[in-house]
Amino acid sequence: MDERTRELVAIGASVGAHCQPCLAWHVDKARELGIDEETIKAAIEAGHMVEKGAMSAMRKYSAEMLTQKPAAEIACCSGSNKGEGSCCG
Repeated sequence: MDERTRELVAIGASVGAHCQPCLAWHVDKARELGIDEETIKAAIEAGHMVEKGAMSAMRKYSAEMLTQKPAAEIACCSGSNKGEGSCCG
């Protein structure tokens, strides 16, 4: 993957990760590489589309959690901390 493509991917990933310092850094780097504003904007929009899909999936999942057994009765996400409280924190 060339450096220009890598920066465009990083821009989209920064948006999806909600990392403002990352986005600022990668947009600046893309500009230094001569990537035009329209292309940078397209990478940002792609990041927002991924973000929107992830948020939609999480809303559905969290709604389903309200109808399931208590978390203590469900296998831990990593399987390594079962019975020791939250395995994800």
